[in-house]
Amino acid sequence: MASLWNPWHGCHKLSEGCKHCYVYRGDARRGIDSTIVAQTKNFDVPIRKKKRSGEYKIPSGTNVYTCFTSDFFIDAADQWRAQAWKMMKERSDLHFLMITKRIDRFSQCIPDDWGDGYDNVTICCTVENQDRADYRLPIYREAPIKHKMIMCEPLLERIDLRPYNIGEWVEHVTAGGESGKDARVCHFDWIMEIRDLCVENDIPFWFKQTGARLVKGGKLYNIPRRLQHSQARKANINYKYRSLTK
Repeated sequence: MASLWNPWHGCHKLSEGCKHCYVYRGDARRGIDSTIVAQTKNFDVPIRKKKRSGEYKIPSGTNVYTCFTSDFFIDAADQWRAQAWKMMKERSDLHFLMITKRIDRFSQCIPDDWGDGYDNVTICCTVENQDRADYRLPIYREAPIKHKMIMCEPLLERIDLRPYNIGEWVEHVTAGGESGKDARVCHFDWIMEIRDLCVENDIPFWFKQTGARLVKGGKLYNIPRRLQHSQARKANINYKYRSLTK
């Protein structure tokens, strides 16, 4: 079982992976300014209760995808983050997963009782190219986080993860191409290199989506948005992957 929790919405583009951000694309269609970071009406969703029974509305054991229309560690949300951490601690029966490009802000954004991490929180670090891998992964590896996942999406070039000995500290790796009409090309060989390293280190791997433009066997494929996830599944290269939505 899974739920989505966006305590705030809006973000500021930070690196190459942000260039064609899906949040910006969606907001543009609705006439929303994505650069304005604002608390949402769903801010307190994890601790909302049913009026009659007094039970939490989100059932125990649910995986909660957190802050998927922003970045949990963006500086514009500093004023709300302490309350968000408090709710995650209160709902220790849920598992919260967040994705960040701002792992370099992690140490200044954690609560006083964080210690070596909350058991019910997974923080996923994205690396879209070698430059960002080389900058973010050393910080990420040393950060006191109980559950760590690397996301190579949108994968914009070949990334060599071998220098980071991911078999020693990473629980899961996801890779995928870029979506949208202006999507940059992803090469299947890049995906396979990451996948093979995961197999070698016995780390679960998920080929999430092909992206809109995928090169495979020397041929460029333009893949409609509706088929990008299903075509990735048909590649049949996932390794020990278990969907968090189940």
